[in-house]
Amino acid sequence: MATSQAGAPARPMRADARRNYGRLLAAARTAFAEHGTDASLEDVARRAGVGIGTLYRHFPTRHALMSAVFQEAVTALITRSRELAGSDRSCAALVEWLGAIVTHAGEYRGLAQALMSTCRDESSALARCNTPLREAGSTLLTRAQSSGAVRPDVSIDDLMQLTNAIALAAEQSPDDPELASRLLKLTLRGLSTPSPSGGGTARPAGGAASPSGD
Repeated sequence: MATSQAGAPARPMRADARRNYGRLLAAARTAFAEHGTDASLEDVARRAGVGIGTLYRHFPTRHALMSAVFQEAVTALITRSRELAGSDRSCAALVEWLGAIVTHAGEYRGLAQALMSTCRDESSALARCNTPLREAGSTLLTRAQSSGAVRPDVSIDDLMQLTNAIALAAEQSPDDPELASRLLKLTLRGLSTPSPSGGGTARPAGGAASPSGD
């Protein structure tokens, strides 16, 4: 399928253009996995067996290439959000989904930083990833807030930034594989509605487990 600069469908590609597009995506996935999202685009083109001009015709910016590479994972995350929307543990479901984002971001060095830098930038090609993820997360967050499980002052934009920050912290601490899990548990504690007595975190409405038992 052809894409415009913004990632929207364009006119159909010729057969040779489709082949080049597929080769570039495959080469970029490999290069990003090996070297992070700041991998050389010239190297990506060489791996695909095309010139750098061909790469830029398909992907005018690095973020456009990243968006295309990660589209499959974004689709999987959105599907998972819909599955979790049926859980009766609304706060735990939200945090589980955030954990899935952390896991995805951890597969490519530099992805968390890139997502953080473009989280509120609708003009970036990465908005093709950010926007549907933010919408999916907003549905889970609203459900958890409606049930009383999550504080009403939590916003989806802040939550996505926090999640990317956790992914970035985990990326920068490879010797501490449990760091992301610990930080997500702290996130659950911070999201949960305080107990009426003010003596700590209440067990959220909707059956979400407390941080110590989640």
